[in-house]
Amino acid sequence: MKYLKNTIYTLILVAALGSCGKKNRFEIDTDKNRINVTVKRFDRDFLTLDVTDLKTGTTNLQEKYPDFYPLFVNNVLNRDTEEVDSITNDLKNYLRDSTFAGVNRDVAAKFGDIAHIEKTLSDAYTRIHHYFPETVLPDIYFFVSGFYRSMLLSPGIIAISADMYLGADYPLYEDVSYRYLIQNMRPESIPVEIISAILFGSFTSRSDQNRLIDRMIFQGKMFYLTAVCMPDEAKENIMGYTKEQWDWCGKYERDIWRAIIDRKDLFSSDTRLIRTYIDDAPFTASVSQDSPGRVGTWIGWRIVESYMNNNTDIDLHDLMSTHDTQKILEDSGYHP
Repeated sequence: MKYLKNTIYTLILVAALGSCGKKNRFEIDTDKNRINVTVKRFDRDFLTLDVTDLKTGTTNLQEKYPDFYPLFVNNVLNRDTEEVDSITNDLKNYLRDSTFAGVNRDVAAKFGDIAHIEKTLSDAYTRIHHYFPETVLPDIYFFVSGFYRSMLLSPGIIAISADMYLGADYPLYEDVSYRYLIQNMRPESIPVEIISAILFGSFTSRSDQNRLIDRMIFQGKMFYLTAVCMPDEAKENIMGYTKEQWDWCGKYERDIWRAIIDRKDLFSSDTRLIRTYIDDAPFTASVSQDSPGRVGTWIGWRIVESYMNNNTDIDLHDLMSTHDTQKILEDSGYHP
């Protein structure tokens, strides 16, 4: 009998330890059928151009990056690829600019080794392909834009402007962006923003009513998927919050939900009102000036999380194919 009890205790302990090791019920072995991501370093080749022979340099760039070069020229330089003389002149002015020369040195130093970014992306790509094999996984490029654009999107391409991710304490950012956005202008944000962009580009909200609840649930689905694909990432980083902002929402979750209900905003289709809950902002005006922005999205994520936790027969495909947001809310059992 004693042996039997010890065996049972051992089995319970093993099961408990096994369950504790799981980040989520969708976790997979990313060493199997792995997709390895190698970032294409347009930025590095661009920043080492010889300013005394830029026509040759740009020709080489065009040949090495035939898919990305036109995207860069059209969207960053606002030129057509046929405007060779104008492109050459623009690049000469940029590369000789004393301010951006310093920025570009900082880019080279900060992103000299990006193996950790590539590993994080490879893990996430492997998970996306496992869950949604039909999803197009784009090539990733780094470029510099002179603080003009943080990201470029095109079919099969996501490009990151490395000079927009030098760190939240980078001194020049105060002059080019809002304080509430600067907190995410750091290297750690790059993988999250790439994976989020892929997922948001792969799914659409199919609600005809476009009410606040519809936007909240859709946004919540996207962040839930991002967290599934990046289980080692802190939730506040996925949300684009600081730890303090995340903790504020956790502390006042019931008050946020009560404010939405009491104001009768949940089923509103007023576009301006919806934006106050969903869009980036220094705070969510409908809730409190002490709140972070986008608390509607945060609540949406909490609802979806509750829905998936309370309906373990629902898989990710079921989640994304269920467009009845009111049913998701009801079946979630969400009661903060």
